[in-house]
Amino acid sequence: MTVDIRWVKAADADDLWEGDILDVEVEGEQVLLVHAFDNPVKAFQGMCPHQEILLADGKFDPDTNRLLCPGHSWEFDLADGSGVNPMGCQLYEFAVKVEGDEIVVGIPQDGVRHHNRFETAEGD
Repeated sequence: MTVDIRWVKAADADDLWEGDILDVEVEGEQVLLVHAFDNPVKAFQGMCPHQEILLADGKFDPDTNRLLCPGHSWEFDLADGSGVNPMGCQLYEFAVKVEGDEIVVGIPQDGVRHHNRFETAEGD
């Protein structure tokens, strides 16, 4: 089954510098834009899959592509959205492209929220 994608402006390209992250809301979705050094712009769910804390408030190291969530220090590799600590969790990744001076994000038109959740074995 193919899901239609709607391309929506998320930010001006000048708003996201290389080595930075940016929190935006796109059609009701909390989206984290990422531009690590020497890497293309990426777009992930903007809330931690653990307890829905805003990831943009975390500590980002653009040299390693690692983001530390401010809530409980969950760590993510923003090269692909995978969980480093704990392993096994995954950030939802949106399609994204830079068109001229705009960053546009592809929002699937399937009627569901695009946000992965993950609980540890302890249930926290």
